[in-house]
Amino acid sequence: MRPVLLVPGIQNSGPTHWQSLWEAQHAGVTRVPQRDWDHPVCDEWVASLDTAVRAAAQPPIVVAHSLGCLVAAHWAARHGAAVHALLLVAVPDPLGPAFPAEAHGFAPLPVALPGRRVRMVTSRDDPYAPGEHGATVAARWQAEHVDLGARGHLNAQSGLGDWPQAWAWVEAWRAEG
Repeated sequence: MRPVLLVPGIQNSGPTHWQSLWEAQHAGVTRVPQRDWDHPVCDEWVASLDTAVRAAAQPPIVVAHSLGCLVAAHWAARHGAAVHALLLVAVPDPLGPAFPAEAHGFAPLPVALPGRRVRMVTSRDDPYAPGEHGATVAARWQAEHVDLGARGHLNAQSGLGDWPQAWAWVEAWRAEG
C-alpha cells in the first residue's frame, strides 16, 4: 500500500482535524514529525520531510495543510526524490498579514514545482490566503486547483470532519499502484 505522509502546519493538527482523523482511521498514513511545532523553521521542517520521503518504501503521497504546504513546496522545489502526488490544502501567503511571526524562512514561495503532480485546495475566505492568493499560486505551480468556496481555513473548524471527498482523491492515487 502506497504510504501517505501528513505534513501539518504550525501547532500541528489537533485531534479533530481531518489529518489526525485520517491518521487514526487509515493504514499507512503517518505524520511527519517536527522538533518544534510552535516555532517552525523552514529548512528544519523541509529536512524532516525529506527524511520521511526517503524512508518510504515507495514514492509516497504527501498531504500538507497550511504552513505544511509551504514545507512541501520548498521540499519539492529543492529535492529530487520521487513522490506520487502532493495534496496541498490551504496554502498560506508567507508575506500576508496573518502569517505567524513565529514561522521563519518560508518566503519567498518557490517559483515552480518541476515535474510534480500537485492538487491544491483552497477556500475563498481563508484568512491566511487573502484574495486570489490560492488561484495565483496554483497557476504558478501548474497545480490542479479545487476551490471549495467559503469554508475558512479548511481545518477542524471548517466542518470537514474526516473529509471523505479529499480522502477519495488519496485513495484513487493509492490505487494507481
